[in-house]
Amino acid sequence: MSSNTTILLVDDEKEIIKLMEIYLLNEGYKLLKASDGLAALELMSANPVDLVVLDVMMPHLNGIETCIKIRELYDVPVIFLSAKSQDIDKISGLSIGADDYVTKPFNPLELMARVKSQLRRYDRFKRQLHNDGSIIEIDDLVINFANYTVTVDGKEVKLTPREFAILRLLAVNRGAVLSMDAIYEKVWNEPFMESKNTVMVHIRKIREKIEKDPQNPRIIKTVWGIGYKMESTT
Repeated sequence: MSSNTTILLVDDEKEIIKLMEIYLLNEGYKLLKASDGLAALELMSANPVDLVVLDVMMPHLNGIETCIKIRELYDVPVIFLSAKSQDIDKISGLSIGADDYVTKPFNPLELMARVKSQLRRYDRFKRQLHNDGSIIEIDDLVINFANYTVTVDGKEVKLTPREFAILRLLAVNRGAVLSMDAIYEKVWNEPFMESKNTVMVHIRKIREKIEKDPQNPRIIKTVWGIGYKMESTT
């Protein structure tokens, strides 16, 4: 996602621009820079922007006014940077349309984590907006039935056709418990013949690829004595 993602950094402090430029470019983001709100709006009118990091106190057009203008024209995440750290300042910034608020001085790594978090949320929102039912998302797992891809935390994982078929079966029936024989018969398309180990091995391999902790799975749960189910939410 980062190689095609453009961040607009708006701040009149050159030191902050230089500092964040190092971190943003190192992550592979494309970067646009502006020192005031008017320049930022001009850049947005001429370039696609995926996220805005916006200082509050700036000349010509401050961050609050700029954010209001951005919200009138664009639907992209906005993260405020500000030396104002009072709760009322944060509430004010968020209430006029900002998605996050970071106070100065800040840890660049924290800001980067917030940038990535907002981009993930926005990307998920766009997918849901255009989803025709061919995509299922559970936590950081995204299953695309149209192109047979599976991603975890934005990274594609490779499943065999049988593994994908099992995952799809559990996903479209998420929340319901499926017995081992039902899974086998639907995926292998043949009568169940004491093939519990076959199903168990495939489930184990799937977990190794999609679960953060395969020994303590959060997505595919074992229902002892019956079979498996995929959690409807995690």
